[in-house]
Amino acid sequence: MTEFTMHDESTAPEKSAPFLAESKAQFGRIPGLHATMAEAPGLLEGYKKLHQLFLDTSFDADELTVVWQTINVEHSCHYCVPAHTAIAKSMKVDDEITDALRDGTALPTERLEALRTFTLAMVRERGEVDDATVQEFLAAGYTQQQVLEVVLGIAQKVMSNYTNHLAQTPIDPANEKFAWEGTIVTPV
Repeated sequence: MTEFTMHDESTAPEKSAPFLAESKAQFGRIPGLHATMAEAPGLLEGYKKLHQLFLDTSFDADELTVVWQTINVEHSCHYCVPAHTAIAKSMKVDDEITDALRDGTALPTERLEALRTFTLAMVRERGEVDDATVQEFLAAGYTQQQVLEVVLGIAQKVMSNYTNHLAQTPIDPANEKFAWEGTIVTPV
């Protein structure tokens, strides 16, 4: 297996160093994903920008978590599932939602289930979903804007999930208690 370098501010390419310093200030440490992405400054910058843009969408904390974790679980991302479990806790998302996403069991509301179903369809069909799938999502109370915001969430997660698959990024010590050994699961 190719070993990828995990950078800090002193070893990172010059263009990545400010982004790592920003991460350290925000989290009190440099997350392993950021340390790995630092090898390619554009990837790290793009990921951080997409993350902020996705946070700024019309989705609430529960919905952000549904999109992120649906993709993480579908992609079997050993790093992101625990990381987003911790993020969900920090965002005060109910453990019932997080557990359902991690375990592939029913979410507590039909609306959140519709979001997971639509997100999964988008990932599995690579965006080529039929109109009936879009209409079901809209009928659940979501908007055309949110259809496209799911695309933004997928773009962000592809960057992180694929990086973690390639680099086998170690789970951050703070998130080890949320380790996940799951595989792709089809929700109830």
